Amino acid sequence: MNERLPDWLETLSYAVLPWAFILHHIPWAGVGVQVLMALFAVMLFHRLGTAFLRRVTAPLPFSSKLVDYGHRAGGVVVFLLSTQVILRNVPATLPGLDFVLHANTLLLISALTWLGVRCVRAVAMTIVEMNPADAPDNLQARRIQTQTKVLSRSMIVLIVLVGGGSALMTLPGLKQLGTSLLASAGVAGLVVGFAAKPVLGNLLAGMQIALTQPIRLQDVVIVQNEWGHIEEITGTYVVVRIWDQRRLIVPLQWFIENPFQNWTRMSADILGTVSIWVDYSMPVPALRAEAERICGEAPEWDGRLCLTQVVDTNERAMHVRVLVSARDAGQAWDLRCRIREGLVDYVQRNHADHLPRFRAQVQPADRP
Repeated sequence: MNERLPDWLETLSYAVLPWAFILHHIPWAGVGVQVLMALFAVMLFHRLGTAFLRRVTAPLPFSSKLVDYGHRAGGVVVFLLSTQVILRNVPATLPGLDFVLHANTLLLISALTWLGVRCVRAVAMTIVEMNPADAPDNLQARRIQTQTKVLSRSMIVLIVLVGGGSALMTLPGLKQLGTSLLASAGVAGLVVGFAAKPVLGNLLAGMQIALTQPIRLQDVVIVQNEWGHIEEITGTYVVVRIWDQRRLIVPLQWFIENPFQNWTRMSADILGTVSIWVDYSMPVPALRAEAERICGEAPEWDGRLCLTQVVDTNERAMHVRVLVSARDAGQAWDLRCRIREGLVDYVQRNHADHLPRFRAQVQPADRP
């Protein structure tokens, strides 16, 4: 006499048997289930862990920025590591195992490279935010920002080269190319091939600029007879913002190999000159007093220097120069224009007859 199974057991068997059949007859089904379980666990851990770390690291600038920049890449790395562990523990007879394992290895190397780049950017961004360069006479902040940005870009290039070389070295046919790529990054200390020289040259130029700092961000420079500010320093070129809003793109190595003027190398304050030619009959003390009055009323003057001197003469007039100081190049330009306009107006109103003149003595010609 056949006994009927209980309803709950019959329902359970209908639910379990198809999955048992799939797991038994489809080789990758079991691995897929484990990977899906690992994905679910990593997503849950990532969500809870990120929320916890953000709360814990809120008062810590570096740590909080690392969490913000690296949590996604970190989650991908953890998932791929879990998948790697699962694949390492499945039967070696599984069809296509070598291909899947190798593909996961490449993805893991890419994820680690991504995580390294994000961490470098997080640290660089934190340092830049902690040293704002919008304050007056911000030499220290600009120095730190320049070093941070240039070194971070160099580190990112190294990380990408190492990651790309490591990925290529896992491919038997491209192992030699991967070794050459790692060597060009300096890991092996050799430059392999002509193609690696530009990369290494720009990398070394960037490192040299970051360490010796011939230029910094927002420096006032004269490059190829153009006056402007250093707006951006990339891994291959420097952007100079010219006074009329044009942009001059200069190769990075140009600043290592050529002379140029840097008006803010040590400090932002600068001296400016105003020249005016007047007749010998012009009272110089009156001009000196007027220049000092204009400087005293000018907001651009920093109070350090206002010196009026006769620096040259010729057969017609004398050259009077006013030497003044200002906090930066922009204010020095405005101050010079203010003094020049003021002195011209003063001479026109009070000493119009003392402008440069041509003197000649006319004598009647002798009659024959």
